[in-house]
Amino acid sequence: MLTLPTPIKDVPALKTAHTALLQRIPEHAEVWTHANALAAIVQPLGVDDDIVIGALLFPLLAAKLIDIEEAERAVGITAAHIARDCVPLIHFGGSSGTVKTLSAGQAEALRKMLLAIASDARLVFVRLAEQLYQLRNAKQIGEAERERLARETREIYAPLANRLGIWQLKWELEDLSFRYLDPTTYKRIAGWLASKRADRERYLQQVQNDLQIALEKAGIKAEIAGRPKHIYSIWRKMQRKGLSFEQIYDVRAVRILVDTITECYGALGVVHGLWPYIPGEFDDYIATPKDNLYRSLHTAVIGPGKLPLEVQIRTHDMHAHAELGVAAHWRYKEGGRSDPAYEQKIAWLRQILEPAEPSAGNESETDFLDRMRAELFEDRVYALSPRGEVVDLPKGATPLDYAYHVHTELGHRCRGAKLNDQIVSLTAVINNGDKVEIITGKQASPSRDWLIPSLGFLASPRSRAKVRAWFRKQDGDQNRIQGKQLLERELHRLALHSTTIPELINEFNFANADELYLAIGEGEVSIPQITGAIQRRSKTQELVTPQVRTKQEKHKVAAGVRVQGVGELLSTFARCCRPVPPENIGGYITQGRGISIHRRNCASFLRLQNKNPERVIEVDWGHDADQQFSVDIVVTAYDRRGLVRDVSAVLADAKVSIQSMSTVTQKDGLVDMQLRVAIHNLQELSNIIGRIQGQTNVISVRRQR
Repeated sequence: MLTLPTPIKDVPALKTAHTALLQRIPEHAEVWTHANALAAIVQPLGVDDDIVIGALLFPLLAAKLIDIEEAERAVGITAAHIARDCVPLIHFGGSSGTVKTLSAGQAEALRKMLLAIASDARLVFVRLAEQLYQLRNAKQIGEAERERLARETREIYAPLANRLGIWQLKWELEDLSFRYLDPTTYKRIAGWLASKRADRERYLQQVQNDLQIALEKAGIKAEIAGRPKHIYSIWRKMQRKGLSFEQIYDVRAVRILVDTITECYGALGVVHGLWPYIPGEFDDYIATPKDNLYRSLHTAVIGPGKLPLEVQIRTHDMHAHAELGVAAHWRYKEGGRSDPAYEQKIAWLRQILEPAEPSAGNESETDFLDRMRAELFEDRVYALSPRGEVVDLPKGATPLDYAYHVHTELGHRCRGAKLNDQIVSLTAVINNGDKVEIITGKQASPSRDWLIPSLGFLASPRSRAKVRAWFRKQDGDQNRIQGKQLLERELHRLALHSTTIPELINEFNFANADELYLAIGEGEVSIPQITGAIQRRSKTQELVTPQVRTKQEKHKVAAGVRVQGVGELLSTFARCCRPVPPENIGGYITQGRGISIHRRNCASFLRLQNKNPERVIEVDWGHDADQQFSVDIVVTAYDRRGLVRDVSAVLADAKVSIQSMSTVTQKDGLVDMQLRVAIHNLQELSNIIGRIQGQTNVISVRRQR
């Protein structure tokens, strides 16, 4: 007879349930292995017996080896209903095949899953355990399905476990996903850890001994343990901070558990008294908890042997929260005792299920997925209303985000804002503790520029969804007119020819230009999507004729350009039009200066082509993604102090090099600014033009023809 796994075989209620189920169900080895594994994953989380029994029963119900009535008789109504409610959540709705991100088609399944979890939080333990079980056994399925499962886990389930504070599952979900999505890097980091394990264990034992002696002298009773570092978190830190493996401070780490908050800070003083701390590596999550209510002190020091060492200090209660998350609070739900931490986590789940714009009907699947991802992945900031109320916002939120968070109509009527009683732009970033006051107009009049992420008006996908909903409700003819004006303005600013419009119609699968204009006017198609489509369209039309080169050819070639069929000829970009990818280009063979590269619609090129068609040669863009191209930009603005500084700051923030700049102030107070900058492609050009346009007193920005 099959038995429960070792971690839970001595729990009386589970043994009874296991025996009762076996009496009703034949020994289907594969299903029972699945059931036992889920129970073994859930039980260490500290949840009550009904949840573990529900996890045990769940695969049996899913395989239809038992019906709900038999299950209720075998294990009781509560556990049986937990298992029953988890069955529809098995198939999240992932698409088959290799995918780079989750599709919008998964939104409805995700919505139902979160709704079920929000109404009964016990389901989250079983659903996360099921995901972990599938990942542990993913070697047995095909590569494409394995990648889909890993990506789904990384984008949805691991962040969900993190947001709810269930770290015991979060770590393994992340590591296994990483193992399947990037096996080479995973093995390399795992090898580094394994090769240093023995030395690290000896080192940590020495550290623990030194700490124990020092804490006892200070009269602090503490438990000290080495803390394992997870492979995915090592990789994330290396990527985020640009560090090598040797520069990761918390590969060597210990955790100190004490009884009180006062002792936490006392222990911190002991640690800093033993070893010098590393500046910039101290975080006080006790005074300022993370958005998932994680609380702890983190510090990094130069430990014995002058090696970096991370130390975490927390109380035993904080540790229970950190390891078990909502599970640490589940026992209070039915016992009548209110627990604010638990209630806040569930309130968060309910919040992201609220429609972004109730009066406009259901939001689109894409809006929901964008909003949900932002809620899962982003850190939070906490602002204050004029009345002193705390408002929870996503990291990077602006006053406009604040307005839409407080009330949709407040966002629609927003005209300006004050941060800490100082008037600021609507793109200002809110920091923790800032007091925000919104200046409103009488009528709702959102701007379509608010929908362009690069302009920085809105950081929250939820806020952008509300703006899109407002435009959808407006008059269709007006949206069509506004959309046409927006598109023509962008093509004018980028100095692109109107023949681009038929290509955009085909790219977005619209029947005609009116449908394209309407989609832009309603916010369904954004300006960044337009420039991205132009970029993609160009790549699909690249010439495929191979390039012939010989070792003897030493001529200078216009960087990033490929000349059809004739090898590397002397070539330069024409100063009259200065083309950039992905614009259609052509070459003209000059006398003594090689090939001059022009835009196809350049007036000079068309004139030369009509005069000497035999000198025209086919060229296209190469594939050097790092290549930069010079572009001239014209800025017209009302003069003010700091204008040049602000424009320069925009370019510096975008990491765009200024090759030349000249400014002329006219008698009427207007400023004409000529800039030559180095960019990679049209999308980057569109981004910086939009950001310069958003500066105070700027009238127009365009690419010089």
